[in-house]
Amino acid sequence: MVQISKTPPGVLKPQEVSTIQKLRDELQQPKIDHKKEQYKTFSATLNDFMKDVNDLQHEFGNSVEKLMTGEIKDVHDVMIALEKAGTSFELMMELRNKMIDAYHEILRMQV
Repeated sequence: MVQISKTPPGVLKPQEVSTIQKLRDELQQPKIDHKKEQYKTFSATLNDFMKDVNDLQHEFGNSVEKLMTGEIKDVHDVMIALEKAGTSFELMMELRNKMIDAYHEILRMQV
């Protein structure tokens, strides 16, 4: 036997309203998990990036030395190291230029 609902369509029952209110309250309150790893600061992120670029530059220098001494026979490995180092250095320089532009823009702001 099929039960016919006595509430008109579009009208919520009281238990449905309370469920929706609980969901709304949960969505409005941000969940903060203090157990997660703390976020890095902007300067720490930049320092890590510059360290990575420096490491790639050293890796390229070492691969060139190994190529000259004959430890590396494949020139492709050296070229890959060169491209990695070059691309990361170009990215670092573009970031530096953008930060300098932003700094100059802040200087031009009127108080």
